[in-house]
Amino acid sequence: MSSVQAVEYQSTDDFLLQRFAGQVPQPQLLWINKKNQQIAADILQHKVSFLRIRYWKNKQQSVWILNEIGKVKPITTAVVIIKQKIALLKVLAFRESRGWEVKHDFFTDQFKQNTLDSHLKLTQAIDGISGATLSVRALTKTARLALFFDSLVANEK
Repeated sequence: MSSVQAVEYQSTDDFLLQRFAGQVPQPQLLWINKKNQQIAADILQHKVSFLRIRYWKNKQQSVWILNEIGKVKPITTAVVIIKQKIALLKVLAFRESRGWEVKHDFFTDQFKQNTLDSHLKLTQAIDGISGATLSVRALTKTARLALFFDSLVANEK
């Protein structure tokens, strides 16, 4: 029996340097109150225990680095949001034995320009990948969560 190793496609630091053209802003914290913790749990379809989320933001964009379980291991994903729309979703690290196809642009490009509707669902459908259902669900939930968190930051002003 072989053990599954995490495959890091790009480190968080390298992604941030690239995304912010070498001028990475200081990370900020979004504190999650009980109400928003419950909304996050509804999006993820499981209990959440975090009280704060770190993110990076400049005038043009916010970047959220989030982990969500595929089948049994976390998938680390970067979600870039500009004007409440996903500009980029990228898998940074994949730890599952199956479903790694979600890292490819043909899949992640579906998330571009997606927003949330009033029920906190994505406004554009995401086509699945045969054999990668749980990974697809994980990335879809991550995208929804990043958009929700971004809306909280936008409403703080």
